[in-house]
Amino acid sequence: MLSNDSTAVRAVKEESLTTTLQEDIHSTSADALIAAASDPTLTEDFALALLKRSDLPSEALDRLSRKGGLMKSRKARLALIEHPKTPRHISVPMVRHLFTFDLMQVALRPMVPADIKIVAEEALISRLEKVSAGERLSLAHRASGRVAGALLLDSEVRVIHAALENSRLTESSVIKALTRRDAPPAFVEAVCHHSKWSPRPEIRIALLRNEKTPLARARSSLVACRGPRCDKSCRAHT
Repeated sequence: MLSNDSTAVRAVKEESLTTTLQEDIHSTSADALIAAASDPTLTEDFALALLKRSDLPSEALDRLSRKGGLMKSRKARLALIEHPKTPRHISVPMVRHLFTFDLMQVALRPMVPADIKIVAEEALISRLEKVSAGERLSLAHRASGRVAGALLLDSEVRVIHAALENSRLTESSVIKALTRRDAPPAFVEAVCHHSKWSPRPEIRIALLRNEKTPLARARSSLVACRGPRCDKSCRAHT
């Protein structure tokens, strides 16, 4: 009987603590939000609910980052990194330790601060030589324009073609890759025959300036290209 009574008392206490925690999570008081972040009974679900608060004080975010058990949760880590008020001394080191495709998602999500997106892209680009061809192919299809631009220089032809089809890839990224001395011949050839990129005047000029552009294609670009810049590129190519 005593055992049943103690169990009932414990259940009431736990329910009371949970109710208090829920109230703190939804409170407009900064002190209450900090208290919720510091609560030792904070679960992953409650932490995620707390991290949805755009008005979360930086101290609360700092307290959350110090919860080792909670930070083992992939969802909690991502939510903390993506929060606009997370101090950079917390979010930047965490970004660099994310898995490859989590980095891709961080770089793509619109709510993530711009500087954190750049850190995620740089971390992802630095790993490209170490990830498998299959992963690079998936990234070429799905990643940000900057990452797709880096994959234009890949050793695998299928990865190059996938990157050229990436809807986020920009003309400036294609031109930048064409100006690289280490631009693979397969990439230059792919641009020459690409229906979207090859007709663009700036791309034609970049192709004329690239010594790996096939002569026949260079000649056809010259026919289509007009103006002083094209004439200058023509002299440089010949």
